[in-house]
Amino acid sequence: MIIILKESAAPAQIEELRKNMESRGLVVQDIRGESKYMLGLAGDTSGVSEEGLQRFDFVDRVMKVSEPYKLSGRHFHPEDSVVEIPGGVRIGGGNFAVIAGPCSIESEEQILSIAKDVKRSGASLLRGGAFKPRSSPYAFQGLGLDGLELLKIAKEKTGLPIVTEIMSTDYLDIFESDVDVIQIGARNMQNFSLLREVGKLGKPVLLKRGPSSTIEELLMAADYILVEGKSSVILCERGIRTFETATRNTLDLSAVPVLRKKSHLPVVVDPSHGTGYWDLVFPMALASVAAGADGLIIEVHNQPERALCDGQQSITPALFDKLMHKLSALRETLQSA
Repeated sequence: MIIILKESAAPAQIEELRKNMESRGLVVQDIRGESKYMLGLAGDTSGVSEEGLQRFDFVDRVMKVSEPYKLSGRHFHPEDSVVEIPGGVRIGGGNFAVIAGPCSIESEEQILSIAKDVKRSGASLLRGGAFKPRSSPYAFQGLGLDGLELLKIAKEKTGLPIVTEIMSTDYLDIFESDVDVIQIGARNMQNFSLLREVGKLGKPVLLKRGPSSTIEELLMAADYILVEGKSSVILCERGIRTFETATRNTLDLSAVPVLRKKSHLPVVVDPSHGTGYWDLVFPMALASVAAGADGLIIEVHNQPERALCDGQQSITPALFDKLMHKLSALRETLQSA
């Protein structure tokens, strides 16, 4: 529900209305248009009477929002959101960022070498898995807290903010203090209790689309984070499950312009998981930028053939460097078109 206020509405009147709505358990968000000031209401508005609201002489009219996602949609937030990350990195609103690094952290030597290489090539953030959700219980599960310590060392050496996945609520305090962007993996996209707890931390959250999830379900999952009122969200398209077997997943690049139309949140693309093959990462990364992505998350490994996790979809630092040069040229062409 959106309450459109008259230009004559006094700040005290608006504040009184805000408190009234919040006392009913609703989340109230400011919406500033070119000539209108509005309040967006998220939550169970079934007990709020439109006729009752319109009895206030400073209320112009009331609109119902039909979409089930409120906070991630453009009705409440018409302008593109810009997610601010420690270290001066910005994503969204015309700001482009590349997140790069290995699927999993294997050793100090490995993560330091890759971090230095991707930093040299122009990456904005360093990714690396300390806790790895694997389909097989016998596969490498990551180094856990030891891996997170190695990721912190790489940040100290390179200055790159770090992105890593949280698996449960067990280490919320550690992620809050040590991680710059908390990743919610595809398998946890609808782990609503985890989403709410992460949303309370006040950290940027990278939310990956589930392999069988619709765009609407992704946006509703984002609302679970945003409704806590503290964290910002970056959406990630990383491929969905279809009948096709030629690639690991089907990278749904049509989701990029659809999400940008429906949501104000930044959208990044993961061509590594989206295809599952290293030789497809380069062309699909370029295609993602052409589709309007605000950033990319790419798996880079210095020895992909020896990687403990997802080596087949990881590109080498040398190929990543070539990709970054190509991305720069493509973005300049698109901006001047």
